[in-house]
Amino acid sequence: MEKLRRGKLGEDAGGQPGEETFHSLLACRDFELEEIVSRGAASPEGFWYDQQRHEWVLLAKGEATLRFEDGEVIALKAGDHLTIPAGKRHRVESTSADAVWVALHFRA
Repeated sequence: MEKLRRGKLGEDAGGQPGEETFHSLLACRDFELEEIVSRGAASPEGFWYDQQRHEWVLLAKGEATLRFEDGEVIALKAGDHLTIPAGKRHRVESTSADAVWVALHFRA
């Protein structure tokens, strides 16, 4: 890295209500750190994330609900964080219009 990079979570240059935008903040071979801005977005009906890497998420702002294929439902509020093991199928059930996430995708 050659120079300082500065930003502010939630300062998003686009997107419409009901959409999510993803911004890579830092990435290397072993991990990716990204910001996700959700504007009342949810996963499409019948869609499940099935990721090859573990994911740690922090809901920095707003509220959200995640549903797991095994039936577990987890409600999150600003400041809550969660580690989702690789291969654990899940979906975003709902988010508030102001939801901002920080997600770390990594290999153990």
